[in-house]
Formats: sequence, structure tokens, C-alpha cells
Amino acid sequence: MFILIFLFLLLNSPPLVSTIIHPKCFWRMKQNNDKQGDLLTGCIFFLLSVQGPVEKDYFNNILNRNIPTENNKFPLALTFSMDEVNRNPDLLPNMSLVFQWPKGGCRSVSSLYSFMPLSEENQYKPPNYECKEEIMCIMILTGPSWETSVMIGTLLEPYRSGQILQLTFGPFQNMLSDHDKFPYLYQMAPKDTALPLAMVSLMLHFNWNWIGLAISDSDQGTQFLSHLRTEMEKHKFCFAFVSIIPVNKHLYMSRAEVYYNQIITSSANVVIIYGDTDSTLAVSFRKWESLGIQRIWMTTSQWDVTTSKRDSTVGSSHGTLSFAHHHSEISGFKAFVQTLNPLKYTDEYLARLGWMNFNCEVSASKCKTLKNCSSNASLQWLMGQTFDMAFSEDSYDIYNAVYTAANAVHEMLLQHVDYGNVHHGNCLKLHSFLRKTHFTTPVGEKVNMNQRQNLQAEYDIFQIWNFPKGFGFKVKIGEFSPYFPKGHQLHLYDDVIEWSIGSRQMPPSVCSADCGPGTKKFLREGSAACCFDCILCPENEVSNETNVEKCVRCPEEQYANREHNQCIHKAVIFLNYKDPLGMSLASLALCFSAFTVLVLGVFVKHHDTPIVKANNRNLSYILLISLMFCFLCSLLFIGQPNSATCILQQITFGVAFTVAVSTVLAKTVTVLLAFIVTAPGRMRFFIVSRTPNYIIVICTLIQVILCAIWLLVSPPFIDTDAHSEHGQIIIVCNKGSVTAFYCVLVYHGFLALGSFTVAFLARNLPDKFNEAKFLTFSMLLFCSVWVTFLPVYHGTKGKVMVVVEVFSILSSSAGLLGCIFIPKCYIILFRPERNSLPKLREKTSY
Repeated sequence: MFILIFLFLLLNSPPLVSTIIHPKCFWRMKQNNDKQGDLLTGCIFFLLSVQGPVEKDYFNNILNRNIPTENNKFPLALTFSMDEVNRNPDLLPNMSLVFQWPKGGCRSVSSLYSFMPLSEENQYKPPNYECKEEIMCIMILTGPSWETSVMIGTLLEPYRSGQILQLTFGPFQNMLSDHDKFPYLYQMAPKDTALPLAMVSLMLHFNWNWIGLAISDSDQGTQFLSHLRTEMEKHKFCFAFVSIIPVNKHLYMSRAEVYYNQIITSSANVVIIYGDTDSTLAVSFRKWESLGIQRIWMTTSQWDVTTSKRDSTVGSSHGTLSFAHHHSEISGFKAFVQTLNPLKYTDEYLARLGWMNFNCEVSASKCKTLKNCSSNASLQWLMGQTFDMAFSEDSYDIYNAVYTAANAVHEMLLQHVDYGNVHHGNCLKLHSFLRKTHFTTPVGEKVNMNQRQNLQAEYDIFQIWNFPKGFGFKVKIGEFSPYFPKGHQLHLYDDVIEWSIGSRQMPPSVCSADCGPGTKKFLREGSAACCFDCILCPENEVSNETNVEKCVRCPEEQYANREHNQCIHKAVIFLNYKDPLGMSLASLALCFSAFTVLVLGVFVKHHDTPIVKANNRNLSYILLISLMFCFLCSLLFIGQPNSATCILQQITFGVAFTVAVSTVLAKTVTVLLAFIVTAPGRMRFFIVSRTPNYIIVICTLIQVILCAIWLLVSPPFIDTDAHSEHGQIIIVCNKGSVTAFYCVLVYHGFLALGSFTVAFLARNLPDKFNEAKFLTFSMLLFCSVWVTFLPVYHGTKGKVMVVVEVFSILSSSAGLLGCIFIPKCYIILFRPERNSLPKLREKTSY
């Protein structure tokens, strides 16, 4: 069981099937007497039954009539089919089917009228028929031209009381399916309802979306155009042009140049030809080919004869793609025909009537491609490779029509209906059996006359070339079945295509080249949907497919690469200690902090010296400690932010700087009061009671209140900035309330401005250790830093904003430390002689 399942899967796998199926190849020769203006004609056959066997000489006598060679294939197919039926012991025992073919029965539609047996001009009486009191029952086979069938059906209208049955071969025609007008007419060909879908599936496989179309100006052509347009619109395919060729010859001749210019100026490499092969469309098609227009012609099998009347360029990959109804292969046709008349029906003669099978496996072993074989092909070589003569589409219809008639009559015999009465007007019985006939032909094809119109045809896809020396070649390259699931209906033999044209790809047929990944389509104004330009996707948008109409924006955490075909995760960054900038700022903060501690140690060690005492050493200690915290608070801005550091950054910064600036304000107030108070009193009480120290407490308390309100209303939080740096997500601390942040800065500025004003007023007071000038300069530097900070801070984003804020903290703190304490340390450490009371008094006396 497992082996059976494995074999089933193996044989039904399309890639494997394509490698084990051998190509079906055909060849034929052009007619010697073909003329440019010849069009396909219609034929009439009368189907009869006789008692006993029929010798082949009977058919030879009929076939020896002087008829055009091109139409001899129809009576040959009819003869083969009837002979096969007559030799079948299970069908019509003791009876034989024969046919009558009036002389000249295959002619133009207009000239066929005179050969009608029921016309007034010629009362033709088929053999074995006798006109007595009752009207004869006649079974007529007509085709392949639908006009022939319509004409005969119309002429038979007076005899529609059930005495005449009509079978047709050739393409299905909607007009003939009108049961009210043609109640006793049966079309053997299936409807081409799936043909547009099959053609569009082939376009989809080869990425063709720019198609030309030439159809006959008829109901059949209009209906095909409607169905094809519907299928093409599903895949957004476009017509490059649509040429509707009028049936009227005079009207066509007046517009022939327009149709030629349409196809010659179009950029479409694929052109669909659909219509009658005996119409002005065929004339137009031959003209285009004779003028050397190189296109991939996509058409139906009825156009095989038409396409075989011109030469393709050797090595061209254009050729013709033909869709033929799928049929089982009928063998023995050539051998049978040659037994009728071996001298007349030679291989060369038959090759001019239809397609001949030849051994393309041998060709493949000798030639890498079919083009190389065909260019060097000779008649003798092809004759040696020929297996059989292939049935054409119309011949299959004739074959099925014969078996349909035989099975209907056979069913009547089984029902004990006197078939002899059929010759005396009992056609209604035959009609009822014919309508219900269903059977399987010897080649395995199922025929159901009750469902013929509802069946969807399956198709074989052939590629056809016509080469010099009169040779035509046809290779089966695939199949299409509408009964398979969508996406699996078309199956092409890639190996066969590669062998036949040297490549698995056909020439392109597009208005615009595909827009690759990273681009999108931009429709040209006033053009078809298939005509567009390709533009690069906008910033941070990507497309990873072809021919997209809209690019997709990358998520916030991703960004588009340079090719705009992929979204890449952004790198998460922040002001890191490992970064050169972060490392530099952290080093500066630590160095300044260490230097502040060093200064504090110097002041503590020399706390009894006059210069330390004269500048209010307690305030100096507070200022140094606050500056140290100012330097250290900058480290909170470096490293990966978290909720705690985001809050501590701003609170520590605000409080530490408030203490530092308010201490400077207290020192300046102390200096000012020390010089302007010359007598004991209330002002001296402020100095003695250390009232300026309360300035620090009050100013710091106000700042603490502001920070508390900030934390309650909108505290700082962690935020991400995905837009400042390309390809990076920056983790920053959001201020929460920008207003609160600026209130803190404004408060700092207010304190600094107050300190600067007081220090400026006391800058010229005489004292050896007067630091008012240094305080003035330090506040000037402090204000300059933070005034510069505001516009720079607003003009930067992401990590740079943090750097600006840290740098402002360090530079302003360093300015206070350097301007106030460096001169004092210089005197204490390097000029100790100036740090004495005599020197101080000496300066004061002066």
C-alpha cells in the first residue's frame, strides 16, 4: 500500500512529471497550390447505413473525386472513423456506416448552395435512398466553417418536421446552440469557456501583462473579448491594443493600414488572434506575417493551417502558441490511409494535409535544441522519423460524430426499434436516442451528447514554428485543465520548452519593466495600469516584492536599509560610559570633584589663616561641598537611564545648584554688609547673628518646593527617541513637565542675577581679601553658560541634548570653583607671606 501511495505522489508531482514526459513533436509541409487569398471552405457529408460489410474500394471511389488537396483530410478522417466502426463487432452488427460526398462538397460557402440535395437548383439523391410517399430521414455532417452549418441549417428549415438531423464539426458556435432555431443540430466541439482562463494562466506563468488582441467583428469575437478582459482584469493585465477586424472586405481594406500601424507601433510582444480562419482576420494575419512582424502569436488550433503558410526566422523564439482541445491519441491513421492507395497517399502527400508525428527523442539526442535540428532538417530524415499522422481538431470532431451516430443507431436496435422505418420518416426516434447518447470512444474519450454544452474543455498547448524549405514544426509544451484547483490548472513542461527554444523563458511582453524590491509603481498619467515608472520608496519605508503600489513603513523600533527592501532593528543607544564622549564627561566630573575635595582640604587645613577667615570659611565650606555635588550629579546623566536616575537627575541638579548659587549670594551679601556698616546698630546685628546664612536655607527651600510640585504634577520619566539618529533608538530621560524644568532654570538665573548685582556693587570696596570681583566674574561666567545653554539645548536632539546639559553643569560649576577659589589657593599654597595679619593691616591702612 505504501508503495502504491508513493508511486501515486511521484507521478502526480508536476516537477517530476515534467522531467519524465517525452515531448510530442509534429511536422508538416506547406501546400504547393496555396495562394495568398485562399480561405478555408466548408464541407457537407451524408451519413448512411447499409446492410452487410463495405469494402475499401467503396471509399476509394468517393475519395478519388477531384477536390482541393487542403480539404482531403476531412473525408480521410471520416473514412478512417467509419472503417473503425464497421470493424467493431460490438457496434452495429451486420450493418455498416458509409457516407456520400457530393462532387465539390468542400467549397466556399456561397458555392455550396447549388450542391444541397433539397435545393431547387439541384435535387441530388444520395444512393440507396428512394423518394416514395414518405419523406426521407437524412443525417448530415457539416463543417468546419460555422457559416456552412448555418446556411445548411437555414435551408433545411422547411424540412424541420424531424426528417433531417445535422451534426457539425469545427469550432463551437453560440449561434448554432439556439435550440429553437436549430432543434435537430448537434455540435461535436466543446465550448471554449475556459479558453480565456487558459490564456491568462499562460500569461501569468511567463509574466506577460501587455497583450495585443485581434479578433473578428462578430458575436463570437465580442464574447471572447468580454471574457478575456474579465480574466485579465483579475490579474491587472492590460491590452496594448484591440483590433476588431470587420467581416466586410471593402470596409477591411479601407482600414487595413490602421490595423497594421497598431501592431507595428505597439511594444507588446504577445498578440492573441481569435476568430474565423475563413475571414478577413486570416487575410490580415497573413499580411502581418508576410511583412516580417515578429511576435508571439497566441491562438487556437484552427489557425495551425494558417500559420503554416509562412516562414519563421531560424533561431527565433517567437513562433505561435496554439491552444487545442485535449484528446487521446488516435493511432494507425497513416497506415490505414496508405492502404487505400499507397501510390497516392505517400508520406509527403499526407504531410501536406496535416501534422505528422516524428521521433523528437532522437532529435534531442542529436541536437541541443529543436531549432538546430529543424534548420538542418531534410525531407528524407523526417520521413525516417515519422510515426503516424496526427488527427486535427476537426478530425477529432468527425471521429466523435461517427461514433455518436453509430451508438445512437445501435441503441435503437437494442430497443427493438425498426431502423428500417428511419428511412421512412421516423427520425424523431433517432433524434431522441442521439440526444441521450453517452459512450466512451476506443481511445478512452468520454462523449455525452446531453452535456456537451456544459462541459469545459481541457487544452493542450503547442508551440509552432515554420521554417524554410516548407517545413512546419509543432511541439507540445504543456496542458491546462479547468477541473484542477486554482494555481494548479496550468502545467508546462519546462524541459520541453528549454529543448524547443533553448531557454525556459519566453521573450517578455510588458509595458514597463518590473519594479523590484525597494521601489514602488508610479502610474503614468493617462496610460494603462500596466504602464508605470519605478520610484524609490520614501524614507523609512520598504518593499520586498515586485510591482508594489505602496511601500510599507517600518515600525518605530526598525529602520529601512539603504536598498529599502528590508527593515532592520534599530540599535538602542544612550550616553554610555563606554562612549568616548561619555567617558570624557565622566572623567571631567570626577576630576573636578576630586579637585573640589582637594580645595576643601586646603581650606580646612588652613582654616585659621586670615584669607580663609576673611572670606567666611563656613560659607566657603558649604559652597565647596555644593559644587562637589554639582560635579557628581552630572554622572546621573551618563549611563542607561532608569526611573530613579531620571528623577534624581533633575532634583539633584536643581537643589545642588540652588545651594551653590544661594551660597554665592550669601557671600556677596556678607561682603557688602561688612563694608557699608561702619557703626554698631541694627545692620551690624545682621552680620554678627549670621543672618546672611539664612539666605541659603530660604532659597534652597523655595527650590525644594518647586521640585516637589514638579514631581507631583509631571515627574521625569524614561523616553525613547527613534527619530533623531538614523537607525538608532536613543533612550533619554524626558523632563515630564518642560515648564517645571524651565522654572528651575529661571530660578537659578534669578539667584545668579541677584548675586551678580550685589557682587558688582561691592567690586571696588577696599580690602586685601575682598572677593567681590571674583564673585562678579564667576556669576558673569555662570549666567553666560546657561544663557548659551537654552538655544543650544533647543537646537539639539537625542543624546546630544544630554551632552549639552552635562557640559553646561560642568562648565558652570568649574567656573564658580575656578573664579572663587583658585586665587585663594594660589596665595595659601604659593604666596604664604601674603596670608598674614600684618599684610592685611598694611593693606587696610593704605
